[in-house]
Formats: sequence, C-alpha cells, structure tokens
Amino acid sequence: MDLRIFTEPQQGASYDTLLAVAKATEELGFDGFFRSDHYLRMGPGDPSPGPTDAWITLAGIARETRRIRLGTLMTAATFRLPGVLAISVAQVDAMSGGRVELGLGAGWFEAEHTAYGIPFPAERFSRLEEQLAIVTGLWETKPGETFSFDGEHYRLDDCPALPRPAQERLPLIVGGKGTRRTPRLAARYADEFNIPFESAEFSREQFGRVRAAAAAQGRDPDSLVYSNALVLCAGRDDAEVARRAAAIGREVPELKANGLAGSPDEIADRIGRYAEAGCRRIYLQVLDLHDLDHLELTATRILPQLR
Repeated sequence: MDLRIFTEPQQGASYDTLLAVAKATEELGFDGFFRSDHYLRMGPGDPSPGPTDAWITLAGIARETRRIRLGTLMTAATFRLPGVLAISVAQVDAMSGGRVELGLGAGWFEAEHTAYGIPFPAERFSRLEEQLAIVTGLWETKPGETFSFDGEHYRLDDCPALPRPAQERLPLIVGGKGTRRTPRLAARYADEFNIPFESAEFSREQFGRVRAAAAAQGRDPDSLVYSNALVLCAGRDDAEVARRAAAIGREVPELKANGLAGSPDEIADRIGRYAEAGCRRIYLQVLDLHDLDHLELTATRILPQLR
C-alpha cells in the first residue's frame, strides 16, 4: 500500500508552509505529495493568506525535492485551456526529473469560479472528456508529428505537441463517484482511478464498475491503480486524537466513521479494509499543515505496518 500526503492549501497555506510539508513527506518516507487545485476557501474561517496556484507551487516543490511523486487531486478542467495545461504539466514534470502525475476532474465549486471570474459552464463533463483526449493526445504525439483536434468545445490545428513530459507516459488520474460516465472515462484515459472520501464498501463497488468498464473496452483492469483519498487524524492516545480533530473543526466519531482516525493500530486496521476492497494507494488528507508531528507519527507507527 502506497501512502501519499494530500493537502488542501485553499484552506489557508503559503508556499513556504507547503514546501515544509513536502520536504517532511520526502524525509519521512511517504510515496508522494499531492495538493488540491482550488482558488477559494471552503467553509468559514480566515481566508488568509489566499490561494496558491497548484502548478506554480508544484514547480517550486519539484526543484526542492528529489524522490517523491508530485501532482494534483484534482485539477479542474474549467481552470485552464487543455493545450496550456499540457504545457504546464509537462514542464513541471521536466523540472522534477519525471515525478509528476496529473489528476484531472470536471470542476465543481462554483463559488471559486465567480469569485475569480472563471467561467463555470453547464457542460463541464463533456469539456473534461475533450480535455482528457487533448492532453493525452498531445503527450502521445510522436516527435516530428503534429496533433489536431476538432471537438465541440476545443479545437487544435497542427499543434507541435511540445514540450513533452520527461516520463515516457505521465500518469493520469481520474476519479469520482459517478456510476456510468466516470468509470468509462477512467477506463479509456486513466492510469489511476481515485475515490474521494467514501467507505470501503462503496469503493469495492465503484472499483468493480471501473474494472468492468476497462474489460468492456478491451483493457486489462489490472493496468489501473485503484486508490482512495481519506482524511487523517492519528494520535498516540485518545486525547491526542481529540486535539487533532478539534484543530481541524471535526468530531472524532465522525472522523472515525468517514476517514482514518484513531490510534496507529486502528488506522492500519481500517486501511486493511480498503486494501481488501481493492485499494492499492491512499492519499492521506492532512488539514493542519503546521502539525508536522502528525506526519512523523504516521510514518513511524502506521507506514511500517503496511509494507
């Protein structure tokens, strides 16, 4: 089981804070550092210091780390034109020495779009499908050839498809809870399928839908990685768990029901249930980015139980 750290900087985090978490992620032996791609705080609280752009942030972190995988859960297809997105991600991949992965979703948070003047179209899923086709098409174009695309929402004519990622195939992550279109898109385009904040029981069913969609398209279902994103709240004792839950404005019973909360042994056991459901990678959503002891506890007491 791979464990990756997953941050939500729109809730309040500077680049320096994110860099400190990324460095701790690498030093403590986690597999990767991922971040959301949002421009507005969700829920009440001080919005300072304001948003950081996901791909600018990851570019900086790429130059300050050496081993961990880097990427987004999820970049909204509404934020960037697909050709521009392909250029940005490929460049960060080169800056990292080939350690980047792209999570791409339809976009859903209307308030951040209206706050920053970003269009929020009704047909977001069809736009996502075209973005997936364009980004993968650009990256798969052979040297010396060009890429063209004529869709309902986007058109590219004789694009040189440059720059290319450093990796021969840059991993693409698709996720979600939709039961029909989402599994189909994942089976066609994704290297990894991710389910955010759901039970092991739901995950088993949704992974099954993706596996069935892959088989229907003539693809080996085992060629995809199946993953979950879950909030983390670990503690050496009940008091420490309660303190960490209070710090992020959550209740311990709710976190235990819907996330990974409790002692290291409790959390390792719960992760085992996700493994039984078919999960092979978990993104640990860490909401208090100043509590680096939380990462150390997880690395020293949970990570060894999973390897």
